[in-house]
Amino acid sequence: MTDPHPTFPALIETERLLIRPPQLGDGADVNAAIAETFDDLRRWMAWARRLPTVEETEEHCRHAHAAFLAGDDIPLYVFQRNDGAFVAASGLHPRDPDVPRFEIGYWCRASAQGHGYVTEAVRAITRAGFETMRANRIEIRCDPRNERSRRVAERAGYRLEGELHNEQRAPDGQLRNTLVFALLPHEFVAGA
Repeated sequence: MTDPHPTFPALIETERLLIRPPQLGDGADVNAAIAETFDDLRRWMAWARRLPTVEETEEHCRHAHAAFLAGDDIPLYVFQRNDGAFVAASGLHPRDPDVPRFEIGYWCRASAQGHGYVTEAVRAITRAGFETMRANRIEIRCDPRNERSRRVAERAGYRLEGELHNEQRAPDGQLRNTLVFALLPHEFVAGA
């Protein structure tokens, strides 16, 4: 019998990464990564209008952990397997439970960019989304100017479905377009 309320794995291991929900005590490491990457983050992320304190980041970790436990959201942190260093934040965010449809979001700390960590994490999260959460659709959305985010979606096997014009406000207040990438279960190639 199929579980009517699937539960996302508490830990995903890939060749180089450990992917898990936020935990109490993650705040200092995540805050250091935010500070290191803040100039990039504030271009793309609405939440990055100002640099949070370590205490605010720890509070965010507590809320994210509670949301994961309650099944309201699937926030995820990505760490290197070899040394446990925090490299990225991601998540599989529910968008429509009747489908079910999810969206993957991500950002990578500056010192870990260019090593394929986010693509590796997105592939693993996608697999869990289809296999564990029984998703019928997973999306990645990004600003067309965010080339790195776009390349992650493409390398992870997502196809561009379209561009929504004047779809939302960018963090600088300007209207922006949004690229919509998607993947369906029959399109997912597990080993790719």
